[in-house]
Amino acid sequence: MASIESMTASPPASSALSSLPAIPSLDPRAPVGIFDSGLGGLSVLRAVRAQLPNEAIIYVADSLYAPYGERDDDFIADRTLAIGEWLVAQGAKALVVACNTATAQSIALVREKLPIQLIGVEPGVKPAALQSRSRVAGVLATQVTLRSARFQALLERHAADCRFLCQPGHGLVQAVERCDIGSPELRALLESYIQPMLDAGADTLVLGCTHYPFLDAAIRDIAGDRLTLIDTSIAIARQLERVLDQQGLSSPGRDAAPQPRFCSTSDGAHLRQLAATLLQIDAPVERVHIPSRRTAATDSHAA
Repeated sequence: MASIESMTASPPASSALSSLPAIPSLDPRAPVGIFDSGLGGLSVLRAVRAQLPNEAIIYVADSLYAPYGERDDDFIADRTLAIGEWLVAQGAKALVVACNTATAQSIALVREKLPIQLIGVEPGVKPAALQSRSRVAGVLATQVTLRSARFQALLERHAADCRFLCQPGHGLVQAVERCDIGSPELRALLESYIQPMLDAGADTLVLGCTHYPFLDAAIRDIAGDRLTLIDTSIAIARQLERVLDQQGLSSPGRDAAPQPRFCSTSDGAHLRQLAATLLQIDAPVERVHIPSRRTAATDSHAA
């Protein structure tokens, strides 16, 4: 079972979320918002559609400002809140923050500010520690995720006697964002990250960024069956299902699965390409303008 960060349907009475008013217009047929700094959250969207085929989805890629892994903490929190507020305005009944970096740096702030249920994602340290037989596991994640207090707390809680080798995946998000999931250059970069883990005896690899499941085939070409890959996408979809059930917000049956609504703060060309290539969804992408405190001037100029 993968490790996730969730604002469940019954938060503690002292939490900020519990003091927020309910949104009277919430309807079971309202969409679920899924947000990522770019295209990585499509791995979560894929799992959500498989688990919850009746749910309408609005997917937002903040590709104009990706990757978040190279941004400062205030910038990440600023963008996460702005996009969460935009999705609430679009009628979203729940929000999946499908970005490890945004969850690590922003989930507490967003929990206080938004009046809908949130589900975030964090690297699967716990399942990796449970599964590793060699007691050595690798973690591939962004530098921001690895340095975050949330990640360090995960290691303290769940690592136990398992040694975790933490590797920043510099360049991997950018590769996925340009739809490169198997070039010789990408494979060489991945090998430089993964081979030292194998040499150290790792038998498990945590994919600590939602972009990385799209590199699954390339990783397996390098590691063969020597690494068990830990991907949190399925666990996130199952947690979303539980939260919606608890809130009475699960969508009723539909004649056909709704087509996701794709939105991007950039031109959306790569989003459409990756959705078509990896999800077999050929759909238009709306370019949306979502200003925030840190980017208002830039967004206005870009618009």
